[in-house]
Amino acid sequence: MTHIDIPLVLTGFDKKSEDMHILREAEKCRLTVRELVNDGRIIDAFERSVETMRLMRTFSDFDNTEFRALLVAVLFDIVELHYEFKDYKQSEHELETLFQVLEALLKVDAERFGPYHIMAMELSTRILRSRKKAIDMLASQQAVTASLFEKVNTGMVAATDRLVDSLRKTAQLLASSGDYRAALKFYAEAIRFSKKRTGKVTRKEVKMTIEMAEIMMRIRSMHPRAERLLSAVLPHAINLETIELEEDILALLEVVNHVKDREPRWRQFMHRLTTKKTAKK
Repeated sequence: MTHIDIPLVLTGFDKKSEDMHILREAEKCRLTVRELVNDGRIIDAFERSVETMRLMRTFSDFDNTEFRALLVAVLFDIVELHYEFKDYKQSEHELETLFQVLEALLKVDAERFGPYHIMAMELSTRILRSRKKAIDMLASQQAVTASLFEKVNTGMVAATDRLVDSLRKTAQLLASSGDYRAALKFYAEAIRFSKKRTGKVTRKEVKMTIEMAEIMMRIRSMHPRAERLLSAVLPHAINLETIELEEDILALLEVVNHVKDREPRWRQFMHRLTTKKTAKK
């Protein structure tokens, strides 16, 4: 479970006010939740998160930005805790609420809350059981993320790196289980977000593209697409002077061409074998 820290801006609150007290106590509760999770006391951590939400209900202004920022942090905890309990349906429901609160905050301060939106997307790739749901969620958030990358900051870069790594890991797991087409969708998303982050093609994007092509080569009908993809990324590997990646691309292209060249002869050979077996019968 990942602890998400969202620093609150409390300068606009009276230090002796009830609202300030609620925010401070809620932050302390979240620290306790982190300690309980680290100690493996998930039930106690969940109970404390519920208590935090109960405390926050007494806040005077639910539209307050800092209140909502804290709510986002608590929702991150609750989504993961429900997932730890294997209450997947509730975890997904809380995830939807998390996105709703975040989208409202992005309209207030996209630069401040943008990284947390990307973190929520990374979280969704880990907890959504249906890979189709995960891909649909990423697609539905494209319009939001497109505007976020216009204001790149350190937090945004770090959050996007985590999202890309999560998408890539999911793609690798899907490929190892034989779900190649789903794996390709996650690789495509990983590469898209990685390019958005850097604004150019780097070694990481080239490497992921090669991994994507390797999976395409496991599907006979996608061999031509794999060849086009490898041919397109080869100039980038050369410009980056990544000799090992360049060699990997050339080796895969050689394999594709070898398979293509031998295909007619192989079919004829298999046809002859089948014909002989039929004749003997």
